[in-house]
Amino acid sequence: MEYKQWYMEYKIHKNRPGLLGDIASLLGMLEVNIITINGVENRTRGMLLQTDDDEKIELLGKMLKKVDNITINALRPPKLVDILAVRHGRYIERDSDDKKTFRFTRDELGLLVDFLGEIFKREGNQVIGLRGMPRVGKTESIIAGSVCASKRWAFVSSTMLRQTVRSQLSEEEMDPGNIFIIDGIVSTVRSNEKHYSLLQEIMAMPSTKVIEHPDIFVKESHYDHSIYDCIIELRSTPDEEISYETFTNDLNEF
Repeated sequence: MEYKQWYMEYKIHKNRPGLLGDIASLLGMLEVNIITINGVENRTRGMLLQTDDDEKIELLGKMLKKVDNITINALRPPKLVDILAVRHGRYIERDSDDKKTFRFTRDELGLLVDFLGEIFKREGNQVIGLRGMPRVGKTESIIAGSVCASKRWAFVSSTMLRQTVRSQLSEEEMDPGNIFIIDGIVSTVRSNEKHYSLLQEIMAMPSTKVIEHPDIFVKESHYDHSIYDCIIELRSTPDEEISYETFTNDLNEF
């Protein structure tokens, strides 16, 4: 049987001396390997485990329910958010109504870059929307995530250095394995027919596309919100409002 990974998370009610040692000993007796361990916010601890026997995990869950001072919150195959929670010691905030929306602040850029890097490692068609005010670090995070995933990136449109509106890409840039970076305002409002034709070709490719200002992209094009596999929001502070008024005022000039 092949080795599989599991995510285990438990809440500590009383952190007595030797508690972690007792749990580690139990895992050792079951021959379940601990790959990574970390505190995950407050009195919660997360572990990535590995075993070649699913029944051992089922037995582990039953045994740990009998352990005083802890409550098992999760025992499941790991999701991306679980792996990152153990790695960084904190959970990514998600929208309570829209589970596809993940929220970050500037002081969590390391976590965001790691999150993007893991998404970018996946093959096939995926579209990520990235909301945020100007100069909050959107494009820089995409580039850093591409580096983490060992992927090349190609600007289709951007305002990072100066306004970039591409009407064609080289054969090397059109590689489906690349990360395509699209500014939703520039591509839909400030572009021309040649650019829009290129944009449609890229959107149809089985590749990863990251669209900054995803709501304006939808509003000003024939695409709808169903194209997005996930939406990321990046703020300077947790209570910052992502307002498009400053953008739409600029748009009125075009």
